[in-house]
Amino acid sequence: MKKILALIPARGGSKGIPKKNILPLLGHPLIAYSIKAAQQSTLINRIIVSTDSDAIAKIALHYGAEVPFMRPSEFAEDMSVDFEVFDHALQWLSINEDYHPDLVVQMRPTSPVRTIKLIDDCITKLDLSDADSIRTVIPCPETPYKMWRISDENLPMEPLLTLENVPEPYNQPRQKLPQIFWHVGVLDVIRSTTIREKRSISGDKILPYIIDNEIAVDIDEMSSFEKATEIISQSKKYVHFE
Repeated sequence: MKKILALIPARGGSKGIPKKNILPLLGHPLIAYSIKAAQQSTLINRIIVSTDSDAIAKIALHYGAEVPFMRPSEFAEDMSVDFEVFDHALQWLSINEDYHPDLVVQMRPTSPVRTIKLIDDCITKLDLSDADSIRTVIPCPETPYKMWRISDENLPMEPLLTLENVPEPYNQPRQKLPQIFWHVGVLDVIRSTTIREKRSISGDKILPYIIDNEIAVDIDEMSSFEKATEIISQSKKYVHFE
């Protein structure tokens, strides 16, 4: 059996919404939705929360996740990047437990709207490929071919992108331009070798998994809490608690 680790990064500091990872959503802490989703997956066989917060650790343990280590403060700053968090976790698990997962599933607490099918499909798709990772994406509502670079307001601006064999793409109807996709943090699956050997959270070969815009909810303000509440309460296909 392959070792498939769900790693839930949840630092204590949050300037936009203080303590957002443990604020209640339909009666349960926000982080509990990622833990529950990982538990319901048919493929994930270990769930770890990486946090620097005692309060988050206590809640994570209560909902059935492991917290085998506390994240060092230098990896829990506003400008800390995902790679530092995941590299630290894999190094700790290797040194202290001789545990080496095949795949690592990133499940951000701030994306509580997920289906179990989405999780298992992404894991399977990556496992059956030679790619380094897979990321959830949505169709971008705006096209970058109509965007511009401005270095000085008194100088001519430059198009952000050009398009082969299409003169002046910024003057073309949107329907004639390529469909572009936007990476959203609902789910990422990464080979552990991508993190350990390529020193990257994505690698060079990144597969897409296209999802509906509806579930691309990122909790960064109170209105997004309300949106997540509405979506989850309207359908049983998302994670629920009895």
